[in-house]
Amino acid sequence: MSIEENRKTVERMWNALSEMDWETLKSCLHPEVHYEDVPTEDMGAEGPENVVKRLSIAFDHLIDHRHTIHHMACEGDVVFLDHTEGWTFKTGEKAEHTFATLHELKDGKVVKWSDYWDVSKFVGQFPQWFLEEMAKRSQADFSD
Repeated sequence: MSIEENRKTVERMWNALSEMDWETLKSCLHPEVHYEDVPTEDMGAEGPENVVKRLSIAFDHLIDHRHTIHHMACEGDVVFLDHTEGWTFKTGEKAEHTFATLHELKDGKVVKWSDYWDVSKFVGQFPQWFLEEMAKRSQADFSD
């Protein structure tokens, strides 16, 4: 795929995430996709269905997800983003944080999605009730 096509796939994926349009998001993911939040302890999710399960654990508690791309660099089958996510929880609290994200593409779809971020800075903004909800979850919730 061309660099431009890879860039458009990543943009479509992130727009779908902000809209919580899980079917469109899955359509951007390769069947062998591996998604991980690099600084966290869990091993991430394998496959489009499990990626959506993993994302939904948090996103089911949001009423809005705002995504702002600051920089995008594309080379071959790699797309790198410097971006900010803004989360609005169903109870009104807000959290915002900047991420660096590496995407590797295969056959025009994202096969590796690695988010790099400061855990304490972002999680420190989360409401206590949300942290308690997340603590109830485990790898088994998003793996086959």
